[in-house]
Amino acid sequence: MSIFVTQSSIASMEEYTEEIRSIFESKRMTNMGPVYKKLQHQLIDYLGVPELSLFVNGHLALEMGLQTFDFPKGSEVITTPYTFVSTTHAIVRQGLVPVFCDINPCDYTIDVSKIEDLITDQTVAIMPVHVYGNICDVEAIQDIADRHGLKAIYDGAHAFGVKYKDVGVGNFGDMCMYSFHATKVFNTIEGGAIAFKNKQYQMRLHELKNFGIHGEDCVMDVGGNAKLDEFRAAMGICNLRYVDENIAKRRIVAGKYDELLSNIPGIKLMNVSDYITQNYAYYPVYIASQEYGESRDDVYNRLAKNDIHARRYFFPATNDLDCYKGKFEIQKTPVAHDVSLNVLCLPMYADLGLDDVEKICKLILKK
Repeated sequence: MSIFVTQSSIASMEEYTEEIRSIFESKRMTNMGPVYKKLQHQLIDYLGVPELSLFVNGHLALEMGLQTFDFPKGSEVITTPYTFVSTTHAIVRQGLVPVFCDINPCDYTIDVSKIEDLITDQTVAIMPVHVYGNICDVEAIQDIADRHGLKAIYDGAHAFGVKYKDVGVGNFGDMCMYSFHATKVFNTIEGGAIAFKNKQYQMRLHELKNFGIHGEDCVMDVGGNAKLDEFRAAMGICNLRYVDENIAKRRIVAGKYDELLSNIPGIKLMNVSDYITQNYAYYPVYIASQEYGESRDDVYNRLAKNDIHARRYFFPATNDLDCYKGKFEIQKTPVAHDVSLNVLCLPMYADLGLDDVEKICKLILKK
């Protein structure tokens, strides 16, 4: 049987059918209806955030989060190339310019020591990325943002339920985007959200995701259609009931990987701060080919031949993708480039059997 890098967590058909019953009765399927509002309030409580706006996916949440601030076209946003392409696309599609800061080699988040050298009079924001459920140095980033008058907008697609010093990650910065894609720790099939503290953003986000409509006959903004519908909200309500259980299962899987792969020459596991409450979203390993004796791709291919589908994630780094080739100097982000060539994300999901973890690790260690 194939083992994929992830497997969606999903409530039972019977539970979902019961949850959508009210939609069929009301015939209200979208436009921020009662099921949407129910999920919104449940997530505010679960994530411990002041405000939350739900979107049809994380990418449009990130785009419209940027649009909320009305940054002048051509303004610069400091971000990281070690991320899913959505982060960079969101900046570019809003007419802004990504300025790539390198990452640190310990947890693969943005290297805060290099941010200030990249700030110019065109810089308007920092968009760091919480990677694999690991958290950026939010305190240092906020200090930099405050001293330079910049917005801090986090891509927290990997960070659902994660806490830093017992505080939910959605409380840091001006905004934090969550992804509820089917592959994430929590999903609404497709979906996303923006967490924020400033209530002034609430109406703007509400309008931007609904074509910029301000009232029945008034369109104030050039918005889009990014509303989370009632059916996906219902799936979120069902899945939220099992998130803690699934994270606990993921913790056991991660513990087994740690047991079998720790202290292996040439295999480096991700460093996680003791201040972070993890969600075990991914299990990345860095394979140092010279010390290990094989490359990351050798391991990737051996697993694939045995019907185990790991993922080279993120590869390539976004400043080296085809659509951006020649526009950015990847030499300016050498750590991100190196990590993109050597990290492999191993299968990680709640229902992954420990015997399968043992099988995966035996194949990794069989040279």
